[in-house]
Amino acid sequence: MALTSVGVVGLNYWGPNLVRNFDDISDLTWVCDIDATQLESIAARYPNAQPTTRFDDLLADDTLDAVVIATPVPTHYALAKQALEAGKHVFVEKPPAMRAAEMDELVSLAEQGGLVLMPGHLLLYHPGVVKVKELIDGGALGDVLCVYGNRVNLGIVRSNENALWSLGVHDLSVILYFLDEDPDFVTAQGSASIHPGVEDVVFCFLRFPSGKIAHMHLSWLDPHKMRKMTVVGREKMVVFDDMEPERKVTVYEKRAGAGGELYSGDISIPKIETAEPLRLECTYFIELIGGRHDKAKVARDGARVVRALEMLTNSLAG
Repeated sequence: MALTSVGVVGLNYWGPNLVRNFDDISDLTWVCDIDATQLESIAARYPNAQPTTRFDDLLADDTLDAVVIATPVPTHYALAKQALEAGKHVFVEKPPAMRAAEMDELVSLAEQGGLVLMPGHLLLYHPGVVKVKELIDGGALGDVLCVYGNRVNLGIVRSNENALWSLGVHDLSVILYFLDEDPDFVTAQGSASIHPGVEDVVFCFLRFPSGKIAHMHLSWLDPHKMRKMTVVGREKMVVFDDMEPERKVTVYEKRAGAGGELYSGDISIPKIETAEPLRLECTYFIELIGGRHDKAKVARDGARVVRALEMLTNSLAG
C-alpha cells in the first residue's frame, strides 16, 4: 500500500516538529514557507521533499493527498479552504478558523468532498488526557460536577494574540472533549498589563446544559509554570498534570456526601504510556485518511471548540 503523500506549509515554530513526524510516517512530498531562509534550512534536512515558497504548487500537485497547515492563525481558514477546494485532506493547527461561521464552512467543504479536516488539538492525543477521558466515560468518577484548568507561566508575552487564543484553546479543547457538550453560557474577564488591548491574564467560566461547569485560568504573568486540569466527580477526583515527568494522572478517592460529610480514601497513579503526543496525533490523521476512525466527528469537534472560543472572545471584548 502506497504511503500517504503530505505537504507541510509553515516551517517556523511548530512546523519543523510536524515535518519531522510526517517524514517518518508518510511520504513527505512538499515543504513550503514564504521565508526562503527557513525553507532552505528545512529543505536541506529533508532532501526528498520539494521546497517551495508558493502554496499554489501544493494545490496543483494532483498526486498530493494531504496538506498540513502550521502558518500563523489568521491564515488558517483561507489556506484550509483552498486546500479542501483542491481536493486535499487537511490537518490544520489550532484554531482552524477565527470565527464559527468560517469553521462551519470548512466542515461543510470537507463533508461534501469526503475529505478529512483535522484540527491540531494536540492534547486530545496525549495518553494522560485519553486516560482521564476513559475514567470519565467509564463512570469511575461518578457524575462529573466541574472541570478546571490552570495554564500559566511567566512569558512568552505575546503582542499579536491574547492568552485566551494562545493558551486557552488548549484547555478549552480538553474541557469540551471531557464533557462532550456545548456550553450554553460563558463569561471571560481579562487584563492587558503589558500590551494595550492584548490580555495577558484571562479568567473564563463556562456552564453547560447538564449543569456541569468549567473554569480556565490563563496567564503569562505568573510565578509558576502550570499545565494542569482537574476533574471533580461525585465519587472521585482526577488531576492531569503535564508538568509531572511521571505522575501525569492522579486519581483521588475523595468526595462529599449528600449531607456534606467528607470521604477520603486511596490515591492511585495509573500507568500512562510514554509515546510522543504529536506522533500519535499525526498518526491519527494518516489513519483518518486511510478510512479509520470517524472523520466527520473530528471536524465537528473542532467546530465546537471554535464556537466556544468565539463566545468567550465576545465576552472578553464586551
